[in-house]
This record gives sequence, structure tokens and C-alpha cells, in this order.
Amino acid sequence: MENDKLIVGLDIGTTKICAIIGRKNEFGKLEVLGMGKAVSDGVIRGIVTNIDKTVNAIQKAVSDASDMADVDIAEVIVGIAGQHIKSTVHHGVTIRRQNQDEITIEDVRGLSNDMENIVVPPGNSIIHVMPQDYTVDYEDGIKDPVGMSGSRLEADFHIITAQTTAINNINRCVKRANLISQDLILEPLASSLSVLGDIDKEAGVCLVDIGGGTTDIAIFYDNIIRHTAVIPLGGNIITTDIKEGCMVLHHQAELLKTKFGKAIAEEANPNEIVSIPGLRNRPPKEISIRNLAAIIQARMEEIIEYVQNELVASGHYKKLAGGIVLTGGGAQLQGVAQLFEYMTGLDTRIGYPNEHLGKCKIEEVKSPMYATTVGLVLAGFKSLDDRETVYNERSLAVGAKTSAPVGKSERFPTSGDNLFSKIGSRIKDIIGGDVGDEGGNY
Repeated sequence: MENDKLIVGLDIGTTKICAIIGRKNEFGKLEVLGMGKAVSDGVIRGIVTNIDKTVNAIQKAVSDASDMADVDIAEVIVGIAGQHIKSTVHHGVTIRRQNQDEITIEDVRGLSNDMENIVVPPGNSIIHVMPQDYTVDYEDGIKDPVGMSGSRLEADFHIITAQTTAINNINRCVKRANLISQDLILEPLASSLSVLGDIDKEAGVCLVDIGGGTTDIAIFYDNIIRHTAVIPLGGNIITTDIKEGCMVLHHQAELLKTKFGKAIAEEANPNEIVSIPGLRNRPPKEISIRNLAAIIQARMEEIIEYVQNELVASGHYKKLAGGIVLTGGGAQLQGVAQLFEYMTGLDTRIGYPNEHLGKCKIEEVKSPMYATTVGLVLAGFKSLDDRETVYNERSLAVGAKTSAPVGKSERFPTSGDNLFSKIGSRIKDIIGGDVGDEGGNY
């Protein structure tokens, strides 16, 4: 891969829209060249509710990033989230002819393509098909069956669906901003690329991305994605609680949360008081820091209960040696990791997108708030690496006169390999054109 290849990640969030331009340096680390962000007024809980406002925010974020990096931006990798995201596990089976000696990549890809045709609820579309475990002639636990002998090939697939209108609206906003969407990636999967390592995923880990409108969950075990979920609660609901509980304005509630907020009320000084300006012709209002923390803790406990329910539902609650990794803007709340540990009994740490970053002049990008956007850029480079691998493998196959056809295609991901499959053709079927024609604060 050429070092001057640029990838742009676009995170369309509830509180902010952020664009990051990155390239790989000579050491394989991500070098951020530009970053832009804008207030997101047209998105609620990951759903685009106002096209014009969202388009304007995208244009501002992309323009700022473009000016900082001094490059023109035409294509972006876009993130998708929201409470409409659903995940299920489906089992696929294919019977091969007895005279075939080896399982080929075409057999594996055909099994995956069958998953694209499963029935999903009306108004929803498949965005990711991710293999988990393969079974060959009833021998299970196989990660890569290519080259093995067998007549019965089976696999469990993690299927993620999204609301079709949500996909269309995201791609429409991107198109109206004069951009082309290269790919659409589930945001917790993107975040996992920036804050989790292979050891974390092998040991078992739950990624919790606390955003402004939603809290996204991705559970990994044995280096395989096992469970994903989206909770319709995030940092904004905490701000609303503070606004109503302390009877202050919204921007005052946001400042109280970010500057003085604590997730554990007992750690707040009961004698500490903060004074904020009152309304016109009224005296300043005094807010108890402990009361503020009590409001925050009540809502955080509710979010943690939702997370714990998802952990139990996944069946891996007692298997996660890597514990919980918190990221997103909400992870910056003081004491939130300790509260997670206390309520779930699992080791918890804050995830920073630093592991894959090289030297960077933009220190702000190292905040958990930008883990998703950094992950989208990394996803773009991962896709490039996979396409290069396909080209090399197929070139060798042609040289060896194998049956593998030469063409533009991605290598089918084995379990524990790629986190997600590309969905460009799927979106094309949905909107009747190319993908590019139509996909925070805490």
C-alpha cells in the first residue's frame, strides 16, 4: 500500500459530526492529517431527522478537515448507529458434491451469500454478515475451512440489520454534501478497531461506546464478534436529567456535567457548591455537587443495567477475561469506570484510540470521543489491505492454473479475520444506484 493513500472517516453522531483524514506512515501507524467537526442538530439517537441541517454539518466538518490537511475530499467511510440496529445469529448449511476433494473459497463465499437472502423484518436491510464458527462434516470449532475435505459445510453467522430508511437518509446526506460513500460501517465495530487489540478480543471483552444519543455494545470472545446491541440512552439523557433536576438551561446543564459531574455521588464533597448565572433579573443559582452527582449516578446505573442485560443475553458474561472497555464521550465522566466495575463485577478501563496512532499534531484526536472516527479511517485501510491480499492470492492462483477467477472481489472473511463484510452491492439494491448516489459530547 502506498504511504500517500488517504482515507477519510465520517462519524454522523447525535451531538457532533466529525471528519478525520488519515494516512499510514512508514511504520504502519495512522497519521492524522486533518480533523473537522460540527454540531449535529439534525440527528437524534443516530437517526437523521433533518436532511438540510445534517448536510450543512457534514459540509462544515469535511471542509475544516480538508483545509487543515490541504487536500480535496471526495470519498468517505461512513459510520451508522441508532436504536434501529439489530443483530441475530443464523446457521447456514451447504452440501457439496462427494467428488470434490477440497473446500474452496467459492464454497465458503457461497455459504455467506446465502445469508444475504435470509428473511429480515420488513423495512430492514442486512448491513454486515460476519462468520463465527465453521463446521465441516460435524467437526465444529473450525475458523478457516478452506483446503479441508468434507461434504457438509456449516457455519454460524452474526447478522446485523439496519432500518432501510436510515441507510437511505445517511447516503442521501452524504450525496448532497457532494461526497461519495465508500462503505457503511457499524460504529461499535469501527470503535473496536481503534481501542481494542487482538489480545483483548481473544481473551474476551465487551466494548461499551457511550455516545450522545446511544450506547453501543460489541462483545468479542476468542477473537470473534459474538454480540452487538444499541441502547437508546447516552450522554444527552444525562444532560436532560440535570436540566430538569437542577432547573437550569440546557447549555448550563452540559457544562455542569462536563466540568463538575461525577458518576459516583459518594465521591462528591457534600459541602462543594457551584454557582451559575440566574435568568434575567434573578440571582445566581447554587448547585450542590453531590446532588449533581446523584442525578448523574441514577441515570448511569440505568445504562449499566442495560449493558449487563446484554452481557447476560450474549452468554459470555462469565467468560470475558478482558472485562469492559469504555469509550466515547461518556467515558470521560469522572468515576464511570469504577461504577461499571462495582455494578458488573468485571474489570473496566477507558479505551483511548492511541494504539494505532503515530505522531500527531492534533492531540484532541486521542480522546475517547473520537474513537469511532479514528476507527472508520482504520476500517478503510483494513479494506485496502484485504483487497491487496485478494489480488495477490488470485494472481498466484492464476499462475498455478487454479479455478479461482480473477476479478474485483474481497476475500471472504474467516471467523476471527475481518470484522465486517462490505455492503456496497447491498445498498445499491436498496436505493437503486451506486452507494455514492444516495451512508460527542457526552
